[in-house]
Order: sequence, then C-alpha cells, then structure tokens
Amino acid sequence: MRRPFPFLGLLAGMPLALAPALLPQSATRAASAPTAGPVVRVLLLEAGDVRVSPLRGRLGIRDGSGRLLLELANAQGVRVLPGAGDGGLVVEGLPAVAAVPASWGRDLWLEALVDPVDTGEAALVLQKRAYRGRLQVLLEAGRLRVINHLDLESYLPSVVGSEMPASWPQQALRAQAVAARTYALRERRPSDPFDLRATVASQVYRGLEAETPSTREAVQATRAQVLTYGGELIQAVFHSSSGSATEDSGAVWSRQLPYLVSVPDFDRSSPVSDWTLRFSATQLRQLFPDTGGVSRFEVLSVSASGRVRKVRVEGPLGQRLISGADLRRILSLRSTQVRFEPLGQGVEVSSVAAGSTVPEPIGGAQPASNPVITASLPPLPPLGGGPSLRPPIGWLLRGRGFGHGVGMSQWGAYGLASQGMDYTRILQHYYRGASLTTLTESAQGGAPIPLAAMASGERGPAPSP
Repeated sequence: MRRPFPFLGLLAGMPLALAPALLPQSATRAASAPTAGPVVRVLLLEAGDVRVSPLRGRLGIRDGSGRLLLELANAQGVRVLPGAGDGGLVVEGLPAVAAVPASWGRDLWLEALVDPVDTGEAALVLQKRAYRGRLQVLLEAGRLRVINHLDLESYLPSVVGSEMPASWPQQALRAQAVAARTYALRERRPSDPFDLRATVASQVYRGLEAETPSTREAVQATRAQVLTYGGELIQAVFHSSSGSATEDSGAVWSRQLPYLVSVPDFDRSSPVSDWTLRFSATQLRQLFPDTGGVSRFEVLSVSASGRVRKVRVEGPLGQRLISGADLRRILSLRSTQVRFEPLGQGVEVSSVAAGSTVPEPIGGAQPASNPVITASLPPLPPLGGGPSLRPPIGWLLRGRGFGHGVGMSQWGAYGLASQGMDYTRILQHYYRGASLTTLTESAQGGAPIPLAAMASGERGPAPSP
C-alpha cells in the first residue's frame, strides 16, 4: 500500500513564532486518516491557482516531508499559486504570524482537521467541490496539479454516483462498484505522480456531491470484490450504451482480451440507443477543409458488431482515408456504429440544427427469457454514402450507442438489473470468463470465486432480491 506521506513530529524543528497558529495534535482528527486499504491518487485539476478550505473544522498545511507547517482557524481557506520565476509555491490568505516560511517549496499537502468529538464529515473544498482525504498541490512547469489521496473504498461511492444515476437499481450500482474498483486498482502507477484522472479519461469522480446512501450501499455490499482473469486484475472498462451489441477489445485497441468480447446488449431504454445527426455542406467543408467538404462517405471496413473501422471521405478537392476513431473525433460522434445518408436538393437540413442530436422513437421491450443469451434490435440502414447524381446539400448520420462499446454497458446493466438480474450475473455477461475475487482472499492466496458459482449461491454473499 502506498501511504500519502510519512508522518513526522508535528512540532519538530518548527519556528517558535508559529506556535500561536498551531494546536496540539491530540486535539484534532484528520480527514480520512490512513487505513489498511489501498490508497488511490486522483488528479482533480491542473490550474494556474487553486482555492482550498475545510468543509468544517480547520485547514492543516504540511510540507512534502509530512511536517505540519500551519493549522488555520476554523473554516479559513487559502489560495495557492506559483511564485515568480522559479520561486516555488505561494500561499495567500494566511493569518498575520511572524514566521511564515519564505519558501513553501514545490509540494504542499492540505488536510481538514476536526475535533475528535465532531462527528461531521472531515473534507476539503476545492473550487466549490468537496473531497474526502488529503490534497497534494504540486508545482509543475508553472502550473499547479491538485491530486486527491484517499482510501479506495472512500473513493468509490462518488465514482458510482458520478458514473450512474444513484436512483438506478441497486444491482446495477453494485456491478458498477466492482468494475470501478477493479479499474482503479489496475490503473495504480506507483512511479507516476498520480494514478487516475477525475474525468472520463479514467472514470468520473466528483467528490462528496456524487455520493448517496444507495451508492455507499453498493460499495459496502461489494467491499473488496474485484474481477480477475488468470489470477490478474482485468481491464474492467465500461461505457454508456453499446446500441445492441458490445465490441471486441481487439476491434478498438491493439489487443484482443479473452474476457472483452462482443456480447448482446440490453440498452433499449437508453436515450442514446439510437440517434441521428445532421450536417450541412457548409459544416462539412469546415470539418474537412483538405477535401473541400464531403461528396461521399465510403465505408471500407466495419467490425463484427457493425462499427465503422475505416472510411474514405471524398470531396471536390480530393479524398482522405480516416479510421473510425478519428471520424468519431472529427464529427463528435457518440460512437462509431454509424451509417451515412446523403441529403439531396430540396431536403430541409435547417429543420434540425445542423449537427444536433435527433432522438428517435425507441420501441419494443427487453426479452423476458434468458436475457444473457439473446437480445435484438432492428438493423441499422445499409452502409451508406454511395455515388450520388448530384452533390448533397448535407448528410444524415444514423447511429447507435455512446462510447467505445467495450466491456460493460451501463445502460445494459440498468436493463438487466431492471429485469431482476443480480450484479454477479451482470458482470458475468459483460466480462466473459472473469472471476469475482475478494482482495483479502487474493492477499492470502485464496482461490478466485467463479462468477457462475456466485450467481448460483454456492459461494460468496447472497445477492439482494
């Protein structure tokens, strides 16, 4: 386990003039004191300056060695910013004490300190958002990095509530908790300054505001449970909605993993299960200046699940080969499961704002029998973009799903949980062949718990009704 920082004597080597700003260590309790569980380090933001205050109690400031430099009065906050030149960090908003350090260095730690009798939440407020644990402020190339260090199990309730609506079925939330825990542990990088980002670049984390009783219940009910394959943590990736079938990992990334294979999805209740986009000719000339716009989209290859892998864009000034991933980025598509239809003369493009999403009716219901085995959706239109007798005045794009499509579909988990499926079977469906293992068992050399055994009740906690 990686500790946030070594704890040294609080007053050792401190200037006596700082004494009025300090309180005895026994009189305070720090936010999220180190526990026996794994610690994760989450990059919250990179900025030119940051404002931090305690949610309650007092703000403690430590240097990179762990030495407590200052303890401020109740609820008092500070502003941290880079110093001039290479002068290290500057801390503003401090009380008028005689011996504020001339240099704060390039590494500061901030923590919330509360009285032991105070049963309220000890947390820090960064830019109006509250977080458990401690905040590390690093000065890198004239910018500040703020990294949240906290216990894994304290981190997860916010991730679950940030990644899924807290009102969703408890079994879907539990599936998300296990996936998020596995993902976070696999992403830990001891040699790097942080493990995870607080955005979709890793998994979304919004601090205390995203926690609810239901997300805390989901984390507690699955405490220490992770997904493994061959005795190793899996890459427990997930996405919003696949639009009928998830994708093989090898069709999106360089490696095909045995547990990340295409499976039927159950995301028909998703608002992005089906979507359309319209682009005017003017927009496409701006997006594809090298081809002078788009006269034709020619889909050259698709994955087994129907996602575009390579497309040729032809325009008045030439043509260009584009990968599905690059096409998604250029057009801001929700997924690469998309088809193209030219809009001919006389078709009203402006009836919908160009490039806007047009929700389509979602009909049908999830199959009632054995939903892990079968699911179906009406097929997308045939691959479009063939030759046109006259240049189109725009293009209609019909697509499905939201995200890369690999691993667990969050809307699919919602659909399966709504049918009464427990989280172990949801995980079994999306991560084929993976095993559910507890961290304590792993540490003690215990055998993995097969997901099928969990679902049948042979081992492990009984699923909630």
